[in-house]
Order: sequence, then C-alpha cells, then structure tokens
Amino acid sequence: MWISTDQGEPWPTGRADGLYALETEGKRRRTAKLFFRCPVGAEMCGPCFTPDQETLFLAVQHPSADATDRYKGFERASSFADPATRWPDFEPGMPPRPSVLAITRLGGGKIA
Repeated sequence: MWISTDQGEPWPTGRADGLYALETEGKRRRTAKLFFRCPVGAEMCGPCFTPDQETLFLAVQHPSADATDRYKGFERASSFADPATRWPDFEPGMPPRPSVLAITRLGGGKIA
C-alpha cells in the first residue's frame, strides 16, 4: 500500500510530507518505509504508477511555502530572496519550483 501525506501546516509529525510504502503481508505487515521525502515546505500530490509499475510519477507542489518557520534549521519565513529550498535546481538565484518527477528502478523493472 502506498501512502502520500499532506499534513499542511503545522506539520504534526515534525517531518516534511512524503510517500510511504506500507507492507501488507508477512512479518513486516504494518511496517511503513519512507520512499520519497518532499522538499521543505512542499506537499506531495498525485502519486501514479504506469500500468507496468515500472515508473512512478510524483508531483511536488509549492516547495518552500508551508510552515518553514517551524522547520528545524531554517526557522523563518521563506521568501523569494531567502527560500527554505531551491528545489529542484538547487542553484543560487533560482527560485523553488513545483515539479513532476518520473521515478524508475535502477536497471529497470517494477518499483514495488
């Protein structure tokens, strides 16, 4: 089972949003594993697998926007001049931008 979080403010878990895989069978049933962590201040949206389950699309919305004043290590409001992250480019002078990612398994094959 896949679980996508959208905590909104005030991040009750103390962590940024993300995508988790939850084991549904066997000894590890009910064990959640973090698969993808959103950049600070962002929201995870719309995880979608291709029919062959070899590509996962994820949307990262409004990075550097939500509750950055409560993010340990940044602890101030994010702004264009001083963003909490420069996702996805991580280049000085580039603002944070929403993105759609296509994730594949190294060497090909089903992701899960």
